[in-house]
Amino acid sequence: MSYALAAALQAAVYARLAADAPLTALVGTAIYDAAPPGTTEGTYVSLGPEDVSDASDRSGDGATHDFIVSVVSDEAGFALAKEVAAAVSDALSGAGLTLSRGYLVGLWFLRAQARRVDKANRRRIDLTFRARVGA
Repeated sequence: MSYALAAALQAAVYARLAADAPLTALVGTAIYDAAPPGTTEGTYVSLGPEDVSDASDRSGDGATHDFIVSVVSDEAGFALAKEVAAAVSDALSGAGLTLSRGYLVGLWFLRAQARRVDKANRRRIDLTFRARVGA
């Protein structure tokens, strides 16, 4: 397999997050497929880096995508960031995404890392998901 389905997967993940009512109730339209330039105020969600490996087997071509969705907030404490991260996790874990190319075999939550950034003025939670796709 190749990196051929990466754009289709990213578009489907973005569409799922942007259409999720509980998530948009928390962040509105502040869901990006790339972190906004400069310093953004408030709380937002951003699609981030991914690692892809071949997962072809007897049934056909495939790939495993480990990708990060970040929640960034300038709210004091982690409460809001964790609420948004939970909404992201709920929206994606086990989701049946429709890709414009290929198909999704499965989508799972792997791990999360929460930390303070920018000298503790911002909170950031990076959620890592694993998607298995086939051609």
